[in-house]
Amino acid sequence: MHDIRAIRENSEAFDRALARRGLAPQSAALLALDAERRGIQTELQKLQARRNEASKAVGDAKKKGGDAGALVAEVSALKDRMVALDAEERALAAKLDRELAGIPNLPAADVPDGKSAEDNRELRQWGEKPGMNFPAKQHFELGEALGLMDFERAARISGARFVVLKGALARMERALANLMLDIHSREFGYVETSPPLLVNDATAYGTGNLPKFGEDLFRTTTDLWLIPTAEVPLTNLVAGEILDEDKLPLRFTALTPCFRSEAGAAGKDTRGMLRQHQFYKVELVSIAHPARSAEEHERMTACAEAVLQRLKLSYRVMALCSGDMGFAAQKTYDIEVWLPGQGTYREISSCSNCGEFQARRMNARFRPKGEKGTRYVHTFNGSGIAVGRALIAVLENYQQADGTILVPEALRPYMGGLERIAPHG
Repeated sequence: MHDIRAIRENSEAFDRALARRGLAPQSAALLALDAERRGIQTELQKLQARRNEASKAVGDAKKKGGDAGALVAEVSALKDRMVALDAEERALAAKLDRELAGIPNLPAADVPDGKSAEDNRELRQWGEKPGMNFPAKQHFELGEALGLMDFERAARISGARFVVLKGALARMERALANLMLDIHSREFGYVETSPPLLVNDATAYGTGNLPKFGEDLFRTTTDLWLIPTAEVPLTNLVAGEILDEDKLPLRFTALTPCFRSEAGAAGKDTRGMLRQHQFYKVELVSIAHPARSAEEHERMTACAEAVLQRLKLSYRVMALCSGDMGFAAQKTYDIEVWLPGQGTYREISSCSNCGEFQARRMNARFRPKGEKGTRYVHTFNGSGIAVGRALIAVLENYQQADGTILVPEALRPYMGGLERIAPHG
């Protein structure tokens, strides 16, 4: 959410930042609405002052036994006019809020300019890609050959973009999630949390999922929303609160199922587990002091990277360009894991600094020491990491020529010491 006062003070900078996202200038229309609303507020103040004067004059006239009829009529007319103007002002304020709510966050100064993923900038690579002396298969070929990944039955049960995992692959999915939660909670200090999976309108609005992206969500018949990611409930844990400065940063992690309609992804990744309506993800959320904003973003990204390093999966970190970032982000790093079956890198984590954008929508603040007022916190979210995509990466990177899958050493304690997944008899 943007501050209309900041737009008033520097409308040209606001429009330049929007242009970096590929959007047309919007400050003129916003400021016209704002000026109309403030004009009505000024008129209301004048009418209120006159109403007070007239009401006092009515009292004085009655004390003296004079005729107050004209003054009484004026007071009544002023009241009617004020009621009409108040309704008009509230309608304009609501319209301005709707317009502001539909505008994405502004990119940070150090975000590379660009229009699409083609313009993202590689920052670093980690790990060695596995050397294979046989044609690498994709995860769905491996999983189906093992007899442990079933898309056909899932489609009969639920439709497209669902999967049934069985046996060792179901256990590996659980093992991956437990490994991630242990790393983030025991080593990096994130508080493991079990949040609601259904949220109300205000909660989805707070993180920027509503009103603009309602079609990407699943809605219940009771007007609650299935979460697209645990970012939504975790970030809203501080909604409407004034936090103690000493308590910052707050860091939360959660394993939840995530539900996405994939309305804008028709025809993309229709084969396999890469893009599904339901999947598990371990989420990282931080609530931090603005002065520690860049530092917290780098720290979160490093925490997500640590999972891939523990699994010995090769990856690269990309700085997203201004035209490829999500709605609420002012800066985003994507972590892309190497998939031998596809012969390319694919996103497995996205770590975003949202600045005060979400905090304004949620009214989440802190009180600085020695100051009377409050300031908005900065919010951060990242996949720590997507469990299904981690499973894909393990299958493709640890596949053997005979179709079996080696279990990464880091996962073996979570899988009862199992070292290799063989075809299910």
